[in-house]
Amino acid sequence: MKVVTVLPRREGYAPNRAGAIGLLVSRLASPEDVILGSEITDDPLPGGRFIGMSKPGGIHSWRRPGTRYRVACQREIRRQKPDLIEVHNRPALARALSKCGIPVHLILHNDPQDMQGARRPRQRQELMQRVRVFAVSLWVRRRFLEDLDDGPVTLMPNCLDLSTLPPPPAEREKLILFAGRMVSDKGADAFVRAWAAISAKVPGWRAAMIGADRLRFNSPRTTFVDRVEANARAAGITLCGYQMHHQVLEAMAAASIVVVPSRWPEPFGLTALEAMASGAAVIASPRGGLPEVVGNAALLALPDDGDALEQAMLSLINDPDLRADYMARGRAQAQKFDVVDARIFLEKVRNRSKKKTT
Repeated sequence: MKVVTVLPRREGYAPNRAGAIGLLVSRLASPEDVILGSEITDDPLPGGRFIGMSKPGGIHSWRRPGTRYRVACQREIRRQKPDLIEVHNRPALARALSKCGIPVHLILHNDPQDMQGARRPRQRQELMQRVRVFAVSLWVRRRFLEDLDDGPVTLMPNCLDLSTLPPPPAEREKLILFAGRMVSDKGADAFVRAWAAISAKVPGWRAAMIGADRLRFNSPRTTFVDRVEANARAAGITLCGYQMHHQVLEAMAAASIVVVPSRWPEPFGLTALEAMASGAAVIASPRGGLPEVVGNAALLALPDDGDALEQAMLSLINDPDLRADYMARGRAQAQKFDVVDARIFLEKVRNRSKKKTT
């Protein structure tokens, strides 16, 4: 079965700038899959055969980047003649590609009500009539179906290749870690505030932060990053900046506690899953899809609810048995998201779509 997967235009498919979608596609892609994305200058991620979309000329050369990207994808799809098209996170693009006469799967990783082509209930209703819709969490599914009757939106969670995770050390460091974009939505400043409040009470422990404003080395400086980093240095937090994905996983494998203090409703929460799979005890925000991902395997604390975040940190730091319990629960919870099961499920849904067209 020939499948063409279409990435969002701004999603990187190289090791030094891959986001969650690019990493997921790389894990799941079979060698025969074709991956379409914006042109890159480095070697692509493993998984599938990557084709960078060059800008079309002629009457389309002056149009908006999104339109040029769509035209380039349509042109390449006509060349490839696939049995199935999988579009990640772009409802309007999925709808446009559905006119190619080939079955289209739309995989939603974020709130569809914030996406072009799915903001209004009528748009989402029409989408279900044109493409098959998948959601990475029940929270995303609920957002898609809000103000609609229940519809055929299939749950397809993100996954990890647990066999490739770095081996844990013989003894974990007394380290509490934040790993994510250095933005307010991710609660980076809440992590700094909480550590500054408790650091004097936990001698022998240290805190570190991995991340920048964007998921790349040349991430821009912002006033938020400047302020957070200044406060972090004052609190004695080690600032690691942007790190490649394998380096993040290595840091998680060494840390005793990973904190995911998101203010915005995380549609899934891949960082929390990676931390659990790496064997760290996790503290997560109870918003969006995070509670689904962590189940009963993490402490839940809102980032701005009094001192809830600080107390959660102290609970895990001061109670080794509690910390070990959440480490064990996290590893067991992460097993539910292994890539082996995800590949089996993906193959089934792809085959169903093929049978419907034959």
